[in-house]
Amino acid sequence: MDGAAKIAEKRELPILEVKGVRKAFPRPDGSQLLVLDEVDLSLKKGEIVGLLGRSGSGKSTLLRTIAGLTQPSSGQLSFKGQPLTSTSPEVTMVFQNFALFPWLSVLENVQLGLEARGDDPQLARVKALKAIELIGLSGFESAYPKELSGGMRQRVGFARALVVDPTLLLMDEPFSALDVLTAETLRSDFLELWHDGKIPISAILIVTHNIEEAVLMCDRVMIFTSNPGRIGAEVPIQLPHPRDRQNDAFRKIVDDIYVEMTMTSKGKVAGTRPHRPELGERLPAVTSNEMIGLLESLDNDYDGRADLPQLAQGLQWEIDDLFPVAEGLQWFGLADVSEGDIVLTASGRTFVEQDITERKKIFAQTLLTNVPLAAHIVAVLNERPGRRAPWSRFLAEIEDHLAAGEADTVLDTVIEWGRFAEVFQYNDSTGILSLEEPEA
Repeated sequence: MDGAAKIAEKRELPILEVKGVRKAFPRPDGSQLLVLDEVDLSLKKGEIVGLLGRSGSGKSTLLRTIAGLTQPSSGQLSFKGQPLTSTSPEVTMVFQNFALFPWLSVLENVQLGLEARGDDPQLARVKALKAIELIGLSGFESAYPKELSGGMRQRVGFARALVVDPTLLLMDEPFSALDVLTAETLRSDFLELWHDGKIPISAILIVTHNIEEAVLMCDRVMIFTSNPGRIGAEVPIQLPHPRDRQNDAFRKIVDDIYVEMTMTSKGKVAGTRPHRPELGERLPAVTSNEMIGLLESLDNDYDGRADLPQLAQGLQWEIDDLFPVAEGLQWFGLADVSEGDIVLTASGRTFVEQDITERKKIFAQTLLTNVPLAAHIVAVLNERPGRRAPWSRFLAEIEDHLAAGEADTVLDTVIEWGRFAEVFQYNDSTGILSLEEPEA
């Protein structure tokens, strides 16, 4: 191969390649919690690629792995054709929570990365000022983060990432901490800079849980499944910019993504009912009130069947709001989710037609049938003296299977369900579960 051919081949190499990446974390019982499993993706020059999926699907873990902030358990990452095994000065990241140093001014925050790599202080200042101007913060160079709005603080985060002239920009839900109007403005300004070639980036990888945001920004969207995180589908987006949310082609892509997200990794409808959860399995962290509210909305406003995108828009919910509640209804057999729709089951219709007393009875029956942890709590309480046991007794069992924070969430969720269904009582002050009336 001659020199020109080698140069051409090098230019065609992807900016980023991820091959067979797995990431597992140790559990308290000595087993492994698999978070990412055999993830493959590539990113070419000029692309914005989105990682879309529910919370806990491993998107941010993958992003942190690419950034060099954590190492994969197995698999390979390459950047511009070379192994990527640690942090790289050509890969920068914008975080959800701004991650600014509160004791530094805007200018000092932005030029920090330049100083860390040993740039001349005067040149660093000039570059930082240009980045601040580019991102629309001229006049705020001496301000401190506490003096800025959320949108302005995130602009500082963008300026800090851009000032080092990165090749690859990683974005971890960069607009999710902002109000809707501020997020829309910042997103539009950033896309304008990108498409006008005013920012020194070759490719962008963005994690989001907002489907419309993904369709607005990205050239391709990789849809993550959960437990463990895998890429279940890839959706190309070939719409011209700027994109119109009301355009029929735009709405169709949004609908297609919702359909993909209600499918399993094997391509089968996630279906009428999920499998029966094990004792120490993660459950959707939703309340009985949230599930009942969605049931009533389906019954009253959608005649028992709703298109998920329309439902999310009507409720002003994103996927991390809607999908867990829908999943909770599936655990209880009160609704089915398939092919982008949510439908009341016969049990769900019966439930919404009843008064509160009958609803509690239905909820109790389905809870004890479909959630083994709830049935286990009742069985243990029946065997204990005084039919009482501390919260910590059940938490210790769940922590054999889940991390501490996840175990807390699962137990709190089941306790809330059980209290609503009146299958057991719980005293918040003493942390005692019982089959008797709670202490005064």
